[in-house]
Amino acid sequence: MNMTEYIDQAEKDLLHTYNRYQIVLEKGDGVNLYDINGKKYLDFVGGIAVFALGYNNKEYNDALKDQIDKLIHTSNYYYNVPAIEAARLVKKASGMDRVFFTNSGAEAVEGAIKAARKYAYNKDHKTDHEIIAMEHSFHGRTMGALSVTGNPKYREAFEPMIGNIRFAEYNNIDSVKALINDKTCAIIMETVQGEGGLIPAKEEFLKEVRALCDEKDILLILDEIQCGMGRTGYMFAWQRYGVKPDIMTSAKALGCGVPVGAFMMTEKVAENSLVAGDHGTTYGGNPLACRAAQKVLDLFEKNHIIEHVRELTPYLEGELDKLVAEYDCIIERRGSGFMQGLVFDRPVAPVINKALEEGLFTINAGPNILRLVPPLVITKDDIDEMIKIVRKALASL
Repeated sequence: MNMTEYIDQAEKDLLHTYNRYQIVLEKGDGVNLYDINGKKYLDFVGGIAVFALGYNNKEYNDALKDQIDKLIHTSNYYYNVPAIEAARLVKKASGMDRVFFTNSGAEAVEGAIKAARKYAYNKDHKTDHEIIAMEHSFHGRTMGALSVTGNPKYREAFEPMIGNIRFAEYNNIDSVKALINDKTCAIIMETVQGEGGLIPAKEEFLKEVRALCDEKDILLILDEIQCGMGRTGYMFAWQRYGVKPDIMTSAKALGCGVPVGAFMMTEKVAENSLVAGDHGTTYGGNPLACRAAQKVLDLFEKNHIIEHVRELTPYLEGELDKLVAEYDCIIERRGSGFMQGLVFDRPVAPVINKALEEGLFTINAGPNILRLVPPLVITKDDIDEMIKIVRKALASL
């Protein structure tokens, strides 16, 4: 079938919950993707911050092929070596004490919410505890994750959500203090808001929230699903500030394409929250997914991915700042590391579409922000090519 025929077939068979670009992709290599006609695209989306190591990484591929020949799935009634090794490496990278592997970021958030509520329940045996989340946040599409997502447009058609969720203003400590009461059991936020506009938490804000949590025995949950795994130049974005959460979520680049997520917690939370029978998953933590996570963490260290992001971030930010200075329609640059956004004074869809025609994948974060979350292995040449195409897209408009 040709491109049009494939797309027509997809529209007959797949549930239409995405307005997809009219492209059928076939393969990837490095930081490039190719459609079924052989057209090459420079990818500054990375599967939405997933493919940190780029496409067709031989060591990663070989590890998965090897695991497929050994064991793909057994269930969590038994131990398996990749899960044990992956958990050890996740603990080493995060500094957390206990790990639960999931299939996705949304599932990791679900588990984090359950752990926080069980922790509070064990203290007073009440079920009316509240969670404070942030306005403009995004934590996922499942009902629990959606309940703590601070954008009404995602929630309104699916009300009622899970109860007792209150929303504070991100980076405004007074708005958090105003919501805290004796029922508050957790505060959840992204360390860098993604869908909400590429906005990092301010150091003072994060430290003040941590202090509040310590004072009142409230659990701090940091969502590192998009901003974690090296994207900001730290394995996890909170490590830049030294503000350790009680519970943390991860996914996306944790598996670099194989669906795997995790929620992690301190030993204190683990000892006082979920026990056998409280939570589970059929696929989560299976040998194939965990071999992927294990190899990703191995390659991050071996290939000095964090150091590469730190080294190249000033160049990326500098080139984007030049665009801000050159074009009146661009208001500002936002973000951290290889998680950057250009804020426009108008919708960015025309820019994204024109860039796509020219062979560049970008994505939006809201209607007026151009988001760039490329593989973490991009080079200066890739940045130069991206800037060249964005300029061409802007000039044509």
